[in-house]
Amino acid sequence: MPQPTAAPHVLVVDDEPDLRTLYELTLLREGYRVDAAGTLEEGWSLLQQQRFDAVITDMRLPDGLGLDLLHRMAAQQRPERCIVMTAYGSAENAVEALKAGAFDYLTKPVDLKQFRTVVASAIQESGTPERHRSPGAPRAQGAGEPRATGGAALQRLVGESAPMRQVKERIEKVARSMAPVLVRGESGTGKELVARAIHACSHRADGPFIAVNCSAIPETLLEAEFFGAKKGSYTGASADREGYFQAARSGTLFLDEIGDLPLPMQSKLLRAIQERSVRALGSTQEDAVDVRIVSATHKDLAADVQAGRFRQDLFYRLNVIEILVPPLRERREDLPALCAALLARIAHETGLPAPQLSPQVLEQLQAHPLPGNVRELENLLHRALALSDGTELQVDLSPSAPAVAAAAASPEAASPVPGTAEPAGVPSDLQAYLDQQEREILVKALKETNFNRTAAAQRLGLSLRQIRYRISRLGIPTPGTEDADEASDA
Repeated sequence: MPQPTAAPHVLVVDDEPDLRTLYELTLLREGYRVDAAGTLEEGWSLLQQQRFDAVITDMRLPDGLGLDLLHRMAAQQRPERCIVMTAYGSAENAVEALKAGAFDYLTKPVDLKQFRTVVASAIQESGTPERHRSPGAPRAQGAGEPRATGGAALQRLVGESAPMRQVKERIEKVARSMAPVLVRGESGTGKELVARAIHACSHRADGPFIAVNCSAIPETLLEAEFFGAKKGSYTGASADREGYFQAARSGTLFLDEIGDLPLPMQSKLLRAIQERSVRALGSTQEDAVDVRIVSATHKDLAADVQAGRFRQDLFYRLNVIEILVPPLRERREDLPALCAALLARIAHETGLPAPQLSPQVLEQLQAHPLPGNVRELENLLHRALALSDGTELQVDLSPSAPAVAAAAASPEAASPVPGTAEPAGVPSDLQAYLDQQEREILVKALKETNFNRTAAAQRLGLSLRQIRYRISRLGIPTPGTEDADEASDA
């Protein structure tokens, strides 16, 4: 018969007897075994004698700081996750504790419901996630999304160059805590993939992953979108609705392009992160939210702080741990693997066979600047695949080639679209210009067919799957009637 599993063992270090007793009783009611200490040295002595599943320590102790305990545990590579108690309003202490390796922090006076939740998360992360999970067992990425293991999420970050190995190692390390992470990198480098990998490798992998593009939300709707709204709180609010924070409970909230948030919303976001509670628009009550914040930007937020465009206190809250995603020019050796992975995905989405890249084409790509990084490489391969008529892909990277590719993608694209002007001289952003031309051609064809995608695809010489892909990639809205014959053509 299997042996019964021992109850998780928690160490509490606090010099205030009343608080120490409160924590002990709360944890005992949850079924944990509890040891307690009143000083730093007493706590360290207990740690030397046995292993615990979690450690809870006050920041200020009679003979030192809780940070000292953290540093000692890190030096001995102990597996316990540590939760640090900080005084109300001591934001600097909380950030310092997270940077020192704390799993999470709690602000005094402690909310016992939040206390139980954080301790349970620390115990789960410390003792069970990988050891008790069978190899390959699925972990949900979020509501409505396919399940994926942390390993699978890391594999989506294609490349084994030294910079990419560093990124993956850092993801695996930071995923173990609740510390906020700021992902920095140029546009098109794959910052959201990094955020998803952090989520998938963490103890929150079974919770939702909610991605928010901060630059895409109108300023007047930001508060309602982030924190929710009550019925009648603003014009058009016909029912209660939850915000991104509520939707991400027990999971990860990914704030993309965080540098584009206006200053008033930055202040409200800072409060939500610090207090771990939000108030829906039109509500008089605050709701506790248990989310991990991962944010991303292509901007230099430190420079924005100096210029007064970004709050310094929010910057320090978000930038507890930083992950820098390298541009493609700094990891050229990853190009063959990247091209293979991108071609396989594009071919799957478009229903076309995936051709092989010749060594000559790879050499051309290695020499190409690719300022748009992986996103530009994907667009380039997509156009090349659409024009390919054989099993070996040919990519022409001469200055006029992209324009030829965009024109050849549609029989009607060779003639100018009414109402569009040709660029005067060389466009400053060729990729953006070509995307705009392709978008206008597709919109014209869709309008002329009353947004019937099947008819528009036939007119442009594309398959239904190809036009769907282009519509999705270029963000073209398709209002109106659905395709009557779409199901039969799919």
